[in-house]
Amino acid sequence: MRRNALLGLASALGSTVAGAALYGVYRRDMATIEAEVEAGGEFVPTDLGLIQCGREGSGPPVLVIHGAGGGYDQGLMLGREMFGPGYDIIAPSRFGYLGTPVPYDPSPGAQADAHTALLEKLRIFRGVTVVGVSAGAPSAIELALRDPERVSALILAVPRAYAPDVAEVGAPAESGAMMKMVMAGADFLFWAAARFARRSVVRFLGVPPQVEAAAAPEDRKRVTQVIRSILPLSRRIAGLQADAAAKISGWPLERIAVPTLVISAMDDLYGTLPGAGYTAEQIPNAELMVLPSGGHLMVGQGEAVRERIASFMAQAASGAALAA
Repeated sequence: MRRNALLGLASALGSTVAGAALYGVYRRDMATIEAEVEAGGEFVPTDLGLIQCGREGSGPPVLVIHGAGGGYDQGLMLGREMFGPGYDIIAPSRFGYLGTPVPYDPSPGAQADAHTALLEKLRIFRGVTVVGVSAGAPSAIELALRDPERVSALILAVPRAYAPDVAEVGAPAESGAMMKMVMAGADFLFWAAARFARRSVVRFLGVPPQVEAAAAPEDRKRVTQVIRSILPLSRRIAGLQADAAAKISGWPLERIAVPTLVISAMDDLYGTLPGAGYTAEQIPNAELMVLPSGGHLMVGQGEAVRERIASFMAQAASGAALAA
């Protein structure tokens, strides 16, 4: 977080917390958020343990695997944005997020096995489109490799993925203080930063602040919704820690035989483009969509992404029909 943002946040907190007004607003907001989290999602007992899962819509099944700081609620939001109606959106909370516990082995491979166990319990045996967003991409890739009969298509959006001779993606420059705050599970400080140091939060989420500031009102509202979906941090911290400990290396991507679409942005501050490009090169006949701007949240690119996904899904369905 930049110094001026820190000073502004400290000033705001110092002047309002003394009167307890700001903290009162925070408690009301958090009560609403906690109630929403509790109201949605169900706990599914699988052969590999309890998995919290949200589900909505009807149609072909789509498993949406959320990124760092998410949960089933973020997965449902992403599913609505990327696909719209006409699909059965299945959104699990990954290990350590909200109600899904962290097992002894929280690796991407173990997470993929948990995805399979969930789909098995839901009696979905084939025809699943798997969507891995950001830190959800490693387990999506593993699932496509481990359960090829069940997976019919793969979409990787701003993926945490391997690229040779390129450093692992990390927090954007100037976001060290924000990273410490997030990894400490500091709900109140993150909530306050979102109100008084928005540019710093936006940068931490991988979006150039000037891109978000210049975006249309509906796109800025979406960013606000993403920020809100990270709260309560304290109920997602175990997942963040598991993601931070996960090691990413090369996969045998040439074995993935399903239609694949990989999406990244040129200005993604998490630097996902090299991994996205390499992944698309290695998976046979994969498509790569490179957005000119929008950062890690693909701000302002929603319509273009939806159109590309709709076209990709239509082609995948046509190919599946011809192969049947």
